[in-house]
Amino acid sequence: MVSASPIEKTVSRVTAADGLELAVEVRHPSGTPTLLFAHGFGQTRGAWRGTAAALAAQGYRCVTFDSRGHGESGRVAGGDYHMEQFVGDLRLLAHAELSKPILVGASMGGLLGLVVAGEIDPQAFRALVLVDITPRWETKGVERILAFMQAHPDGFASYEEAAEQIAAYLPHRAERKTEDQLRPLLREGADGRLRWHWDPALLGGVVSESERYQPRLMAAAAKVNVPVLLLSGGRSDVVSRDTVEEFLRLVPHAEHVQLPRATHMVAGDANDAFTREIARFVGELSSPGRRDAAAV
Repeated sequence: MVSASPIEKTVSRVTAADGLELAVEVRHPSGTPTLLFAHGFGQTRGAWRGTAAALAAQGYRCVTFDSRGHGESGRVAGGDYHMEQFVGDLRLLAHAELSKPILVGASMGGLLGLVVAGEIDPQAFRALVLVDITPRWETKGVERILAFMQAHPDGFASYEEAAEQIAAYLPHRAERKTEDQLRPLLREGADGRLRWHWDPALLGGVVSESERYQPRLMAAAAKVNVPVLLLSGGRSDVVSRDTVEEFLRLVPHAEHVQLPRATHMVAGDANDAFTREIARFVGELSSPGRRDAAAV
């Protein structure tokens, strides 16, 4: 049996408007259409590894990146982070593509996509896939996430200790993180302790101003004029039936699919089902019977 050729993958650095460098990874550079993946707060491009590999194997160009202050991307000097920087980075990466990409945005990445598509640059994306996020979210769910992010300022003595804490935070997952899986998520400091890959300064301005942006996000959502798929987790504590219904009133042409077994970490909890729904949605974008959002 002849094995399939491996999917080509490249990693590069893209310079943002303020000179900060973003780590960008492309699978199947010659594929089409382009899927641009924007991860959630406190994550890295690695959150998309399984989905990006599977969709690249189906012929799509898959672009993932580390947001500023996360993973291998640069950190803002002085820790002065604000939403406009992240919006600018996403728009830059969208326009770097030869054709309009389809945005797949989880949590923070999805909110940034709404601002770009609904307020700043309606022509930036061909379509949006929002992963367990709506313009108004459940505060308790976000507080739980932030509590975990703030819980270990001194880091961990070992990868095993970090794995134990993640297992306690995600008790519904049977498999524990291995050292190989944790290496991209942790950095070893001068004191030998392991700390999260993201800049602690992100917990300042970006977090403190987040709920203030909700009216702006809702106004942006109401103006989105491209096809939209909202994928929510049935066990999510960030997105609820109320916030989904509110979103569907704002964006009546949007499609909603709930993955019942998933929490807010949809891609990690139900990756196969998550990937199938994206492939279905993207495939239907070119269907002759599909109506454009502008005509709805």
